[in-house]
Amino acid sequence: MNAQGESAVNKAKISEQVPVTILTGFLGAGKTTLLNRILAEQHGHRIAVIENEFGPTGVDNDLLVHDSEEQIVEMNNGCVCCTVRGDLARILGELRQKRDAGQISFERVVIETTGMANPGPVTQTFFVDEDVGRNYLIDGVITVVDAKHGHATLDHQPEAQNQVGFADRILLSKTDLVDAEELRSLRDRLVRMNPRAPIRQVHMGRIAVDEIFDIGGFKLDSVLELDPDFLAAEHPDAARARASQQAHGHGADHDHDDDHGCEQCEGAGEEEHAHEHEGEHGHGHHHHAHDDAIKAFVFRSERPFDAGRLEDTMSALVQVYGPDLLRYKGVLFVRGSGRRMILQGVHMLMGVEPGRSWERRDTPSSKMVFIGRNLPQEVFIRGLESCLIH
Repeated sequence: MNAQGESAVNKAKISEQVPVTILTGFLGAGKTTLLNRILAEQHGHRIAVIENEFGPTGVDNDLLVHDSEEQIVEMNNGCVCCTVRGDLARILGELRQKRDAGQISFERVVIETTGMANPGPVTQTFFVDEDVGRNYLIDGVITVVDAKHGHATLDHQPEAQNQVGFADRILLSKTDLVDAEELRSLRDRLVRMNPRAPIRQVHMGRIAVDEIFDIGGFKLDSVLELDPDFLAAEHPDAARARASQQAHGHGADHDHDDDHGCEQCEGAGEEEHAHEHEGEHGHGHHHHAHDDAIKAFVFRSERPFDAGRLEDTMSALVQVYGPDLLRYKGVLFVRGSGRRMILQGVHMLMGVEPGRSWERRDTPSSKMVFIGRNLPQEVFIRGLESCLIH
């Protein structure tokens, strides 16, 4: 088969994959309320909702709008709800078989993880199980955070920090129960834990499905997005430059596109610039009262990577620190390639593929974000710097 034919076959396989949304959040955050709306409202989507409960009984199971004695129940809006208390891969396989046989109909899947769960193992199922990976594709991880109890939960529950670190989108619930300052401090904290996840407010589970579906959080060819507040806290000058740009009509809406967020640092030496992206962000802000184990840091460079050295270094870093690496993603400038190389990883599972071509107007550069638990940032920065072409 020629290359064009192979490409067509691969595209056909991808188009057959069912998109999956993983819904996570700590106990009481509002996941069940959101699921009830998904299962009851006439939104036009045919969704299979999976409750991923482990144990003899599921507490949330009794709160959902379906007969808990049945494993798979079809809703009157075309959705399907089922409960799995064992192997997630098995239930996904059963759903696919029933769909192929015409017994049930769905076009996407939502998986609700138990409130105490680390979403990592659920996510990895789609990478390590061949049948699951062939039939399903993760669209994104949605994390619900309770605004009223968010700080306390993040202070005392490592699982809640993991859930925030994994998120492709964060939904803030119960915002009507806190004042503006509390909401701001929590949002600032979440941004610093995970700058790549846009934050939306949700009230009593009411949110447009477009906000939680088709977000492309696991697409390797998607653009790396960072909340500008993350780097603005590190670089006040950059924040002022951005404000000036917007005041003059440039980049009026760049909430999650920080390709030019460090313009004031461009004149600095590469090593000095890279080390400025520390996990510490100024002083005197409310979020510094909370010593989060989950933190994010960014590596940037306009020098190209040596592909071989980068592969060896990333493999070594992932081998050693993989269990503590929640999410990492990057747009890479690699010597000898006319395209952006797109990196994305979950724990010890890492993928790289070509992205868009560098255009004449582009300034090729690399930008990588790492989110994890107690990661030795200097080790990562120095390792990556050693892969740059001098």
